[in-house]
Amino acid sequence: MRYKVAPPTRSLDFLRDARAAIPLVPDDEADCCRAIQRATDVADRETAREYLTFLRALGLVAESERGYHRTRTEPDRSALATAFREHVFAAAELLDALDNDGPLTEAEAFERVRDAVPRWERERQTGWEDVWRTRVGHLLGWAEVFGLATQTSEGYERR
Repeated sequence: MRYKVAPPTRSLDFLRDARAAIPLVPDDEADCCRAIQRATDVADRETAREYLTFLRALGLVAESERGYHRTRTEPDRSALATAFREHVFAAAELLDALDNDGPLTEAEAFERVRDAVPRWERERQTGWEDVWRTRVGHLLGWAEVFGLATQTSEGYERR
């Protein structure tokens, strides 16, 4: 399963803090979002929900019938990089574009992954391009955090 969420880029320490806030015993989404807000500087519930879903995509949090819970997986940079590529929508396409065409600016990167945006996503909202440009910017930032890319004066390139 691939998750399309790409919250604003933060550090590995932030991911560790957000993950640690989630209980080992399953809890509901609202309580987990509040826990992320209390443990970090995330101000609003919607953004906390994005981070909760992102943690799930990275394998740091799981969902059961009873709610969300922290996994026993420690946030190892290499494992996170693999999970990012495999489970976050458009990450693989973006990294492939950097492999083939890098370095790329954020605008160029968006153009390379534009065709991967599902049709229903394009038709769902009138400003889909702005949403996806922002999402691609976040994906580039996360690729850098996970050691998959680096930003240079010419744009992002694969590391």
